[in-house]
Amino acid sequence: MEYLDFELPIKELEEQLQKCMIIGEESDVDVSETCQQIEKKLEETRKDIYKNLTAWQRVQLSRHPNRPYTMDYVNAICGDTFLELHGDRTVKDDKAMIGGLGKIGDQSYMFIGQQKGYNTKTRQYRNFGMANPEGYRKALRLMKSAEKFGIPVVCFIDTPGAYPGIEAEERGQGEAIARNILEMTRLKVPIIVVIIGEGASGGALGIGVGDKVLMLENTWYSVISPESCSSILWRSWEFKEQAADALKLTATDMKKQKLVDEIVKEPLGGAHANRDKTFETVKNKISAQFEELKKLSPKELVKSRMEKYASMGVFNG
Repeated sequence: MEYLDFELPIKELEEQLQKCMIIGEESDVDVSETCQQIEKKLEETRKDIYKNLTAWQRVQLSRHPNRPYTMDYVNAICGDTFLELHGDRTVKDDKAMIGGLGKIGDQSYMFIGQQKGYNTKTRQYRNFGMANPEGYRKALRLMKSAEKFGIPVVCFIDTPGAYPGIEAEERGQGEAIARNILEMTRLKVPIIVVIIGEGASGGALGIGVGDKVLMLENTWYSVISPESCSSILWRSWEFKEQAADALKLTATDMKKQKLVDEIVKEPLGGAHANRDKTFETVKNKISAQFEELKKLSPKELVKSRMEKYASMGVFNG
């Protein structure tokens, strides 16, 4: 288990609890009362830390190395019904963007999402979850296929941004993202978007237009990462905590600004603290949202989606 800097008090108590149990096992001394006291203190400390998280701490949690990624969700939700589809039919298959068909119960969905790696080798293979234009074009191809067969689309967002390399720009990164935003606003099937980690800028928006946008409790969604914001405004990464507060990037802020539709509760300690519970919650939320959206005709669906996005940022003075 890896611990973030603000989680160190939890780590210390867990180590104390372990030592206490070892003493009890190795000697005939009854340490059950001491263990109970440490457990109680541990529970209180956990609640105390996770109930009062700052914006920057939530950003750190969203990047936790043990946090589940898109394929973890897809495999847990669909089991062996998931069939991955590859390629954009133009350049190549982008490994940072995954997509394919899967079932929840008897209902088929087209799943699309950015995928990060869990060690150095897979991080390079997945390009750190930063998609190239062919990734966005693959996503669009799959969405169009889903529209053709009347299959709802589910997008999982978890990216530090679209890949900013020179070859990505040469192949039209900006156009690919803009095209996806345009096409997603008028797609004739329900689109459910779930932000499961980092939601950075256009990289997230390229698959982020939906009838319902759900955001996990310890995730963020913003035009820029706190570090980049800090380096632009203060010429240093030192002020990333201040930047995170100023950017209003947490789920609570997003809901307040009506930019997302619902906040999905995470287990105490984050999504990685109890993966199975997180997967179950997300699965149920997707099914519940689809039950509501399937009542609308394609025309009503597109109309309400367009109205939703057109009304964002409208200010009544």
